[in-house]
Amino acid sequence: MNRRTVFFVSDQTGVTAETMGHSLLTQFEGLAFRQVTLPFIASVDKAEEAVRRINATAHEDGLRPVVFSTLVKGEVRAIVKRSNGLFLDFFDAFLGPLESELAVKSSERAGRAHGIADQNTYSNRIAATNFALAADDGSVTTDYERADVILIGVSRSGKTPTCIYMAMQYGVFAANYPLTEDDFDTKQLPVIVRPHVHRLFGLTIRPQRLQQIRNERRPGSRYASIAQCEFEVRSAENLLARHGVPVIDTTECSIEEIASRIIDRQGIERRLRP
Repeated sequence: MNRRTVFFVSDQTGVTAETMGHSLLTQFEGLAFRQVTLPFIASVDKAEEAVRRINATAHEDGLRPVVFSTLVKGEVRAIVKRSNGLFLDFFDAFLGPLESELAVKSSERAGRAHGIADQNTYSNRIAATNFALAADDGSVTTDYERADVILIGVSRSGKTPTCIYMAMQYGVFAANYPLTEDDFDTKQLPVIVRPHVHRLFGLTIRPQRLQQIRNERRPGSRYASIAQCEFEVRSAENLLARHGVPVIDTTECSIEEIASRIIDRQGIERRLRP
């Protein structure tokens, strides 16, 4: 199988190019991609260096790379566009039609999407992220009244990365709490979360996938055995169903999709826009 190289080129961190590019690449199953991010391409010199790197890759691979770009400056964008790659620039595709429709020329200022010009937005993002980190895995439970949502599920079902993503991208105050064998024995929700059952949202995962994840962490352990994974997943799903806690299966979902579904189903306000 030929592996195609994909470049994410940006005048800032490259997060937007990566996110949008990944969304498109997931539609092509069975293909292998080598992904390279070229951030902070904000000058003519850096643009020309990016072109040299893209062209060298095209020569080495014998296939032209795919280039996803979020370059704002027209001069820089024009240089990278001349590379020996399939050039797909998200701003190039949409800025022109928007300028025509709005009858206003774009400012071509880089970094607007992830800047801190809005101090309130920045402060909300930091506060939500600090909350998620402090409340991770049941570490701090005294502040649950502030939580927009409390994720609950077995170990390694995706609770922590989902909480952090919701905090950083949407300003959502998200905590998470693990389900253990003690909870399965009593068939009751953990005491600490019972007063907040309306804030709970369950994450589940297929036992086979859970075993793979756990085995990377503790290979050959009882914790990572298929029997233990099957027991925990089955017990957790039964417990959550008994108490009417909504659940999402994270096995084949990206963090972005998990977060979006939780926010939508719980009716949580997005304090920030990614």
